[in-house]
Order: sequence, then C-alpha cells, then structure tokens
Amino acid sequence: METSRISLIPPEAVHPRGGRIPLERATRWWSPYEANGYDQAVTVFISPRAFVRVCAHAGSDLDNEVGGWLIGKWRADRASGEQFIVIESSLPARETRQGSAYLTFTQNSQVALYNEVQERYPDKDVVGWYHTHPRMGIFLSEFDTFLHRNFFPELHQVALVIEPHSASGGFFIRRRDGALDSRRYYGFYELNNGRKRSVVHWRNLLSDAERMSVIGGQKL
Repeated sequence: METSRISLIPPEAVHPRGGRIPLERATRWWSPYEANGYDQAVTVFISPRAFVRVCAHAGSDLDNEVGGWLIGKWRADRASGEQFIVIESSLPARETRQGSAYLTFTQNSQVALYNEVQERYPDKDVVGWYHTHPRMGIFLSEFDTFLHRNFFPELHQVALVIEPHSASGGFFIRRRDGALDSRRYYGFYELNNGRKRSVVHWRNLLSDAERMSVIGGQKL
C-alpha cells in the first residue's frame, strides 16, 4: 500500500534560519487596523513578482474563490532576533472544490501542492496560504480559521485574503502568543530593492508617505 507523501504539520519543533531583515530594501504598506500597533509573530515581506502572481490568480475567476500556497523564506534577524518571512512565489491550488463563497483544498490538491514544493522549491518554506473573497470583503470565515489553524499551524505561517473586485487585500498574522484575529488584517513590506515604482494597487492600504499625511491630518 502506497503511503501519502503529504506532511503539513512538522513532527518536531522548527526554528527559523538566521538572516538580515531587509527593511532598507522595502516599502511599507499599512492597513487601517495598524494604527494602535500589534504584537505580530512575524513581519511579512513580499517580492513584486510574487505579488503580481498572486493577484493574477486572484483575478482569474471573479465569481468563485481561488487560492493556493505561499512559498518563501522564514528567518530571524541576527541582530534583533525579529522573525520575518519573505514571500517569493506562490503555487495555485488545483483540483479544489470551489464556489462563490467557499474554497476546499481536497486531498488531491494538497498532495499535488506538497509534491510541487518538494520538486520546485526544495530549499524553501511554506510560509502560508492565500484565497479570494469575491464581493465579500477581507476577513477569515469560521472555516478559513479552522483550515488555517489545522493545516498552517506554525506562528510564522500567514493567511492572505484578496477581494479582487474592490482591489483590496490583507494578511492575517498570529500574535506571539498564538492568538489570531479573524477580522483584523495587516499590511506588509513590498521588497522593491530601491525601485521607485510599486506594483501594489490595493486601495485599502496606505504607503508610508500616505499614512504620515493621514496622521498629520489627525485622522487616525
């Protein structure tokens, strides 16, 4: 009897590799929920290529939910100890069950995704997952939260929700104590390596300059 190769929950405690957090090579995008701060377990960075790929998949079906896995690096800054992830690529899930208000990763889709990670990204980490909410807004449903807690249980694994019709999105990130707010989403750092042109088009997030202008106007 053949044994399934899928292994989403590590059998032992895992730890990040050392690295340098790339703050000087990134642009910060803020969600409206970050005004009062948040004790995030990890800081999220995403490459322009990965952002474009995820958004392209999100826009491929405007009537039904689509999703997949987020692939990249999980690191701890050698100087500060701050943990961060760098999303470098995405893997769209196939053989899913989907509708206008649900997305189910079947056993076949999970096995296919896991095998693709092993073949294409053997030195990378599964740092989370993403899916869309057409015409519904940015939140985690009860089922989304169940899926996240059971299939992406590590503190550094995040959930990205995209609403393609309104061009909006946000990350759901655990706190250091493991708590997860299913209604409070967060922004990220765009890893632009000094490039002035941004690929981020989500209307619900503010750049550093826009946020400072809002704070200066005392709207926060």
